[in-house]
Amino acid sequence: MDNRAKKVRLGIFIVISSTLLLFLVVYFTAREMFQKSDTYYVAFQDVSVSGMEVGSPVKYLGINVGTISDIRINPKDITSIVLELSLKSGTPIKEDSKADIVSMGITGMKAIEIRGGTNETRLLAPESYIQPGSSLSSEITGKAEVIAEKVENVLNNLLVITHPDTLSKITRTLARYGKLASDADRTLLRLDTVINQNQDDFRATILNAHQISESVLVSSQAIEKTISRVDRMVRSDSISDIIGNARDISAKLKESNITQLIENLAGVVQRTQELLIKVDDDINEGTKGFVESQDLLRSTLRNLNEASRKINENPSLLIRKSKGKNLPDEQLKN
Repeated sequence: MDNRAKKVRLGIFIVISSTLLLFLVVYFTAREMFQKSDTYYVAFQDVSVSGMEVGSPVKYLGINVGTISDIRINPKDITSIVLELSLKSGTPIKEDSKADIVSMGITGMKAIEIRGGTNETRLLAPESYIQPGSSLSSEITGKAEVIAEKVENVLNNLLVITHPDTLSKITRTLARYGKLASDADRTLLRLDTVINQNQDDFRATILNAHQISESVLVSSQAIEKTISRVDRMVRSDSISDIIGNARDISAKLKESNITQLIENLAGVVQRTQELLIKVDDDINEGTKGFVESQDLLRSTLRNLNEASRKINENPSLLIRKSKGKNLPDEQLKN
């Protein structure tokens, strides 16, 4: 009885499990069959698709948008591998989009990554070919070439550096730098010794420089005061008065009759000469009135000398108008 019950339960479990499994298979199969998709193609030329299988995902900027439904060799070109992509209906694929082969983690599995495309470009119609992009192998090859070139440059530089001539130059250069360093060290020690020995002189020099700077400051202040005084004097009324007086004197000198004065002096000299001639005649005729004439002549000469001296000392006397006096020759005429 117990064995029969166990068999019944086992049969029920098997039936239910089979039914669920069949339902799931039918569900996913029907889903795949009735799900709408857009088909696109990608053709890779001389590119290995190792690690890529039917059912591998297709991503658009990291988002799953479909799967690889078929992988085949182009019968017209055996170097071309054609991938058939089944994408979700309505996936926006632009004409300038590219399909790259990317790696999925460390498993070695490959997938298709659709990248690129601009908003201004038209949409690519289904059943069209998407432009092939770069593959992982080409990227690795390109990077390997760059790395190899850099390694080659490094090796060439190492060969140049390790050349015997270069090593000898480096050795000589290092020796020169060592000598320069030792010379600089000795120079610094000498400077330190000189500074220590002449420390008092340096202090005295600095003190003298400080005193000189203070003296220069005091002198500059005195010069500034003097300049300000001169400026006040120039701007004062006294300078203007002096200039005005000098201008008046020059104007009066121009207005005075200097020519007439010179003519008068010439007349006096002429009359003096006539007087001398007359005195000479008187001496010849006799000694009467000789002493008086001689005194009068001396007085006239003194007056002329005095007048000449005063005019030389003070030319402004020519401007003054003096009253006429009787000249000695006029007295003689009287």
